[in-house]
Amino acid sequence: MTPPASAVLILHGGRATGREPTAPTQLAVLRMIPFERAVRHATRGRDVAVSRPRFRVRGWNGAEASPVADVYAIIERLGVPVVLIGHSMGARAALRAAGHPLVTAVAALAPWLPAGEPVSPLPGKRVLLAHGDRDTVTDPRATWAYAERARHGAVRVPSRGARDGAGAVAVIEVAGDGHAMLRRAALWHRLAVELTLLSLDRRTAPGPVADAFSRAADGSPRLVL
Repeated sequence: MTPPASAVLILHGGRATGREPTAPTQLAVLRMIPFERAVRHATRGRDVAVSRPRFRVRGWNGAEASPVADVYAIIERLGVPVVLIGHSMGARAALRAAGHPLVTAVAALAPWLPAGEPVSPLPGKRVLLAHGDRDTVTDPRATWAYAERARHGAVRVPSRGARDGAGAVAVIEVAGDGHAMLRRAALWHRLAVELTLLSLDRRTAPGPVADAFSRAADGSPRLVL
């Protein structure tokens, strides 16, 4: 079978610890179905494989970082450029896996980012961080702090002429929404789609994701929507 030209992996959330198998009926898994549908619809007619894999186990499990191994295995099996879209624990796994040479971009939605989470996988990648200001499960302030470390550490800030977000970290604050991304679901789905299309086309199109990367190019604060 001929492999696709590129792929999008949509990664669900989980728990800090847990070695029981991930079930297809878990809410964290089900929440990503609309993301998969939105990205499939937006990439219809393109040679893009869109998938929503389940992690083997429910937890991150400390230094094991269980879901990261799963993501790496899928990327290796695909063997094509990959966009990662993750929520919560899945967002953390996506950011960790960003260092894989085949990963071109990451959308980290309501990410779980403990203090000291490494930014070393991010250089050269297009990264979108988005968090709701009413999230009480994962801390948006941790996301803003992670973005600052990434921007002023390992990840370059693009020049003023570079608006496509390549090698940059863009940050969006979603006003009025929490961890489940339900109050403004359409906006969250749009962010995932726009990051995907920007990464596949390598050109900007009007929308909040392009605006966020433009602000990153100017060194401006996060975009609030």
